[in-house]
Amino acid sequence: MTILIITVYFAVVLVIGALGSRLFRGTGEDYFVATRSLGPALLLLNLFGANMTAFAVLGASGEAYTSGIGVFALMGSSSALVIPLVFYFVGTRVWELGKRRGYLSPIGFYRERYQSDGLGLLLFVVLNALLIPYLLIGLGGGGIALAQITGGQIPKWLGSLIIVAVVLGYVAYGGMRGAIWVNGFQALLLLILGGVACWVIVGQLGGLESAMGRVAATHPDLLVRGDRIRPLQLLSYTLIPLSVGMFPHIFIQWLTARSDRAFRLPVAVYPLCIAIVWVPSVVLGVLSRLDFPKLPAGAANSIVVRIVQHHAPGLLVGLLAATLLSAIMNSFDHQVLAVSTMFTQEIVLHYGYRDRLSERARVLVGRLFVVGILLVTFLLSLVFDPSLFKLGVWCFTGFAALFPVLFAALFWPRSTKQGIAAAVLSVLDDSDLAASLRAAAAAAKIESGFCDVVVAVTIKAAAVLTAVRSISFRPFSRFMRKRLSR
Repeated sequence: MTILIITVYFAVVLVIGALGSRLFRGTGEDYFVATRSLGPALLLLNLFGANMTAFAVLGASGEAYTSGIGVFALMGSSSALVIPLVFYFVGTRVWELGKRRGYLSPIGFYRERYQSDGLGLLLFVVLNALLIPYLLIGLGGGGIALAQITGGQIPKWLGSLIIVAVVLGYVAYGGMRGAIWVNGFQALLLLILGGVACWVIVGQLGGLESAMGRVAATHPDLLVRGDRIRPLQLLSYTLIPLSVGMFPHIFIQWLTARSDRAFRLPVAVYPLCIAIVWVPSVVLGVLSRLDFPKLPAGAANSIVVRIVQHHAPGLLVGLLAATLLSAIMNSFDHQVLAVSTMFTQEIVLHYGYRDRLSERARVLVGRLFVVGILLVTFLLSLVFDPSLFKLGVWCFTGFAALFPVLFAALFWPRSTKQGIAAAVLSVLDDSDLAASLRAAAAAAKIESGFCDVVVAVTIKAAAVLTAVRSISFRPFSRFMRKRLSR
């Protein structure tokens, strides 16, 4: 039953991708940013789906199983508050500049903003170095999820290969058009099925009040909200959602909006979408302690799969598999397309081929890069098998710490390319400040971990940008003078 449901899910995804691709207009701009035509509903679903990865869904339930309901205050509420603000203050300005100047990727924006090819190349290398491991998280997580849900009938390598083949089927052909329609469907699936799974399982446990009463009797520490959350920890988790501003695939999705009015719905409704997904994940994580009281830390990330298999095998397990795959593929396909866009637009076309390639040839180059990126990612997933959590931490830390770079580019007219370059390079070496912050936390008997690194490298990047700017003054660029005069 489970494999049948997964097969039907993949078939539906390919059909929706094919139907969406029929709207493809055959131009490079349409392939990479859907001719900037997304309305509010599709923009909301795509932005939400691209952020709500399997890392977040599985991680939320796993952390709730270990630490309790306070994880929602750390991860869910911070995302619900910070990300809409980033959409409103940053996303709308990125869209405005992209519409006016014709940007198709973040590299083009930074290159023209600071009139520097060198800075563009630096950011190209750093953003791809942070994004490609994120691709491994999605592909590796998808293979692991399929293997666990099917009881090993689909091995990890085959699960990863199936995901690659399906994404290739609708992204390589339809580009952004195929991806946005598939992701709209997958985001709706994610919003609906998580709540359904929670409702069924809570019913099996005798209702929410009864189940929580049993948790309070056997594991009261899981229901403690404030005492276990330290100020530094809360600050760290508040900074992590800033990473959304530096994700290349989110930046490019902002460029797909039809107008700045299209951002109103995502800004208003995004917190509700977070709650719809996060609350069931956290509740299931806490309730799992009733059936699985002493799982090791590494097994906690699959706790949702375990509790669904325990209480509602068969149909619901298959639907859960579809939900997890939706979370994985929603971000994976946009990330693949983002890497292809940056390679095509900022390397191939910018360095010598812009006037030589027709629109049809540009689309072909983009498709070839999609194929190449998927192939390389799949091969790396076979030989490179690190901790998905550690990879996720590394990527989120880097992107969050780079947010001062985007903020300065948009809101600080006199920021310089030297300051931006120094801030980017400072993110690559976070050891000194992070170690100092850990030592201070230890002296104050405060728990520390990867989150203090987020605080450290973000502060460091902002400080370096400001310091280098102060010794490298330059007049307004023509770019900013035109922007400020409007």
